[in-house]
Amino acid sequence: MRFLFCDRIVEIHKGDSIEGIKVFPLSEEFLNGHFEKASLVPGSIFIETMAQVLGWLIIYSHDFLRFPIISLLEDVEVMSDMAPGFEARVSAHIVSTTETDSLGKAEIHVDGESIARADRMIYSHFSAHDPVNLRNQFDLMAVSPKVPGAVRKIHG
Repeated sequence: MRFLFCDRIVEIHKGDSIEGIKVFPLSEEFLNGHFEKASLVPGSIFIETMAQVLGWLIIYSHDFLRFPIISLLEDVEVMSDMAPGFEARVSAHIVSTTETDSLGKAEIHVDGESIARADRMIYSHFSAHDPVNLRNQFDLMAVSPKVPGAVRKIHG
C-alpha cells in the first residue's frame, strides 16, 4: 500500500469494533499539486480511510490469516469541504464475518461532528501472504508512542 490512512489504533475489540486516528496535515503527499487555490481533503480519501480501518479490524479478528479487499460500498455520505489540518477519529464495526467475507460499517468524526460514514461495506477475504508482516504493521499502529511497550486498549 502506498498510502496508509490510519496513524494509530486507540481501541480494538476482536470481531466487533475498532477506533483509529488519522491526522490530515497540509503536508500530505496526495495534496501536492492537486489544488490551485485552497487544499481540500478529497472525499474519496475519507472512504479509503474508513475502508483501511475496518480492514485492520477484519485482519485482527481473523488472526492475521485473512487479507480483506473491499468489494462493495453502499449508503455512503462524505463531507467534501474539509481543509487539511485536523485529526479524524475513525470508528468501525463488524456486522458479520466469515472465513470468506465480512460486512461492516464505519464513520469518521472531527471535533465530535460526523464528516463521513459508510453504512454498508462488504469485503472479500483472501489468504494473507505474510501474516507476520501484517502483525508487525498492526503492532506499529497499536503500540503507544508515549509509553514504550505500552499497548492501547486491545481486546480479544
